[in-house]
Amino acid sequence: MTRASKPWSATVLTLFPEMFPGPLGHSLSGKALEEGLWSLDPVQIRDFATDKHRSVDDTCFGGGAGMVLRPNVVDAALEQVKLREGSEGNRPLLYLTPRGKPLDQAMVRRYALESPGVILLCGRYEGIDHRVMEHWEEQGMEEVSIGDYVLSGGEIAALTLLDACIRLLPGVIGKEESLANESFELGLLEYPQYTRPQVWKNKIVPEVLLSGDHQKIAAWRQKEAERITQIRRPDLWVRYLEQMGRKQ
Repeated sequence: MTRASKPWSATVLTLFPEMFPGPLGHSLSGKALEEGLWSLDPVQIRDFATDKHRSVDDTCFGGGAGMVLRPNVVDAALEQVKLREGSEGNRPLLYLTPRGKPLDQAMVRRYALESPGVILLCGRYEGIDHRVMEHWEEQGMEEVSIGDYVLSGGEIAALTLLDACIRLLPGVIGKEESLANESFELGLLEYPQYTRPQVWKNKIVPEVLLSGDHQKIAAWRQKEAERITQIRRPDLWVRYLEQMGRKQ
């Protein structure tokens, strides 16, 4: 089936399926969900526990605080999702973890526009038994991080990744040109934006934006994007200069 006949689909394996769609059920992503532009399937990991107490975690070998998600339970959940998807399924499997590859806009574009959806695994407690990751990484699972900080679990990270992907799907945002000028799309942070009133608390909208000269406006926006990136994100600025050097 083509993207036109089958929506972009997200499966989320979690101990808290009630957290989904959460904020994704509102605004543009919520409307797109109602219109069938994307679909959501939260999977309860606890359903795959085998003991009478439906235990999903246990203490760490070697000692230490906290609990670890058991490999047999998580693996059974993943196997079931993959079995439902069938042999033709090619959605990337992503484990949300602080030690993963930092999520960036290029990765978001790949997940949103080059695949039929994503399968997201959300950790909890001290994480997941490492053997699960070793096994599934051999089959292509990626570890992804949304930043250098620790959350209580992978659910908020999953919501973040999904929001970034959904807004890129065709038909979700009306003016596609607005996406092209956003932060990170061109390697720079976005230029400042202004609207009415023209004067507010003695602060005035830059005159060039009122000129009607589209060439001058574009040049001002480019200069401002470069200035802000250089000040706030020197790492992006260095990468941008390298990219520009390769293009010349």
